[in-house]
Amino acid sequence: MYDVIIIGCGVTGAATAYELARYKLRVAVLEAANDIAAGTTKANSAIIHAGYDPEPGTLMARLNVEGNRLTGEICEKLQVPFKRVGSLVVAFTPEQLPTLQTLYDRGCQNGVPGLRLLSGEEARALEPQLSEEVCGALLAPSAGVIDPWGFAIAMAETAVRGGVELYRSCPVTGITAVPGGFEIQTPEGKFAARFVLNAAGVDADRVHNLLEPTDWRTLPSRGEYYLLDKAEGSRVGHVVFQCPGPEGKGVLVAPTVHGNLICGPNAENVEDRRDLGNSAAGMADVRTKAARSVPGLDWRQNIRNFAGLRANTTRSDFIIEESKTYPGFIDLAGIKSPGLSSAPAIAKLAAAMLSDRGLVLEPDPDFVDSREHIVFKNLSAEQKNALIQKDPRYGRVVCRCETITEGEIVAALHSPIPPYSINGVKRRCNAGMGRCQGGFCGPRVQEIIARELGLDQADVLLDQAGTYILTEKTKMGGKADV
Repeated sequence: MYDVIIIGCGVTGAATAYELARYKLRVAVLEAANDIAAGTTKANSAIIHAGYDPEPGTLMARLNVEGNRLTGEICEKLQVPFKRVGSLVVAFTPEQLPTLQTLYDRGCQNGVPGLRLLSGEEARALEPQLSEEVCGALLAPSAGVIDPWGFAIAMAETAVRGGVELYRSCPVTGITAVPGGFEIQTPEGKFAARFVLNAAGVDADRVHNLLEPTDWRTLPSRGEYYLLDKAEGSRVGHVVFQCPGPEGKGVLVAPTVHGNLICGPNAENVEDRRDLGNSAAGMADVRTKAARSVPGLDWRQNIRNFAGLRANTTRSDFIIEESKTYPGFIDLAGIKSPGLSSAPAIAKLAAAMLSDRGLVLEPDPDFVDSREHIVFKNLSAEQKNALIQKDPRYGRVVCRCETITEGEIVAALHSPIPPYSINGVKRRCNAGMGRCQGGFCGPRVQEIIARELGLDQADVLLDQAGTYILTEKTKMGGKADV
């Protein structure tokens, strides 16, 4: 029997596994997809929020500010790209200025450091390409931009190296309370645990309903994005928000840690929890709203559109609580924005709740809280030469847009949580993330995956199960017509 089973390995599940790995516990993570960080964690704004938006006294307010601080510490230890670029919330009319004052007051109550209210002229002095409409702004220096899937992968890899057991392609189909804990049914067999943490993202209500009916439910909200080429990456240096409204924080314009520019999201409630499509109307809405903040955006530099789902629920706050009927079953649900920012703090709260329920958290002296992650293009000339002498694969560039080498791809494929797909490689080392979006390097990455994992190229996936790139149609004379 495991001490703890975590259901779901998005950023919340990964952070919780990372936190529990530092103790002498037997922990398992059950992930429905064939890779981790494959849901909301891979499709969001990639922002670490400062913490001025949540209502004081809420879990969001407390965990956002604490999570912001912890994120910086974790990223430094695990070599995850993270930049504290700061954020601006801009007002376009005098009528919106009281909203900035409200956010400033909230931020001060929540303990957000360094907040300042600016005039329109002061805001444009920081960001010259802001609209002339901007008449005021709130500056939050502690906000940042991050590689969100890299953050989750780094924490999960560290947890796995520390002894946490990860099961992928392992959806939960049933949960039963048994003496001393819970029995969890999956297509891969049954698992037993004293405690269960439900971190299943947009499906958290469905997972809870396998044990007992919830008094809340998920209301998925789709947000669509533009990702612009690095030619637009310096258009702004801060994350530029608009004054929030009933639909959320609104459309932002922000640099990314990889040097691109991201614009979005809109907000549209959807019924289908797998609906990640883009619509002409949605993309037009994003363009119109983003251009109000930064009129000079060059949409011809768009290299990717994508969409993600927010795990909104019928409650306004995060849902982090234990079942009243079945003690030991704890929901980590409704983790919408600022969920990415809050994940490390959510993990610590979950550990504290387990401790309160009697789980002994004895530190593991052998836990290694660090990670070496080679990014070849960031090395000095001397470091590059030394690495190539040691392993010539680092001298062969596969992804020209992002200067990603064969050595980095091979390292990803032999990491503690190896990817099974081209997009899995992309999320680990950035191959295919550039201007051509894998049009040049994709076939070569496919070859490397097949070679390193001992697969036929026809069995290599683009992303999730069933996304085959090569499809066998007929067989004649022992040869496949592909």
